[in-house]
Amino acid sequence: MKARIALMLAAFWWGSLTTIGFLVVPMLFARLGNPAVAGNFAGELFAAQTWIALGCGLVLLVHARAGAGASIDGPARTTISLTVIALLLALLQQYAVAPHILARENLRLWHGLGSGMYLGQWVCAGILLWRMGRRTA
Repeated sequence: MKARIALMLAAFWWGSLTTIGFLVVPMLFARLGNPAVAGNFAGELFAAQTWIALGCGLVLLVHARAGAGASIDGPARTTISLTVIALLLALLQQYAVAPHILARENLRLWHGLGSGMYLGQWVCAGILLWRMGRRTA
């Protein structure tokens, strides 16, 4: 039962990253017409996504650690490492990169860096989901 809940959290995390980053935000910029307004909405969505990442990631860390028992073996270590990397990317994007984007400082650099971090988080969450799905099947 706990493994299925963890799998659902991993799916929620990856799905929310996919929906916000690859569907909703591009639609905002395409439909609103004003990049400043779309950017403000996108920033709020990415901030909410950071909270989703923190919630899902922390629960997945607790689940991985509890399932590992006394020693953390290869699969548990990989799960923990991917989760920590994804969480760090989410936090860095939100608290180190986003303020520069909102201040419109060197927008090309900071936006590229933030997009790369978001993509990295998406890849980590996707690998987690794939690995967890394989184990519960």
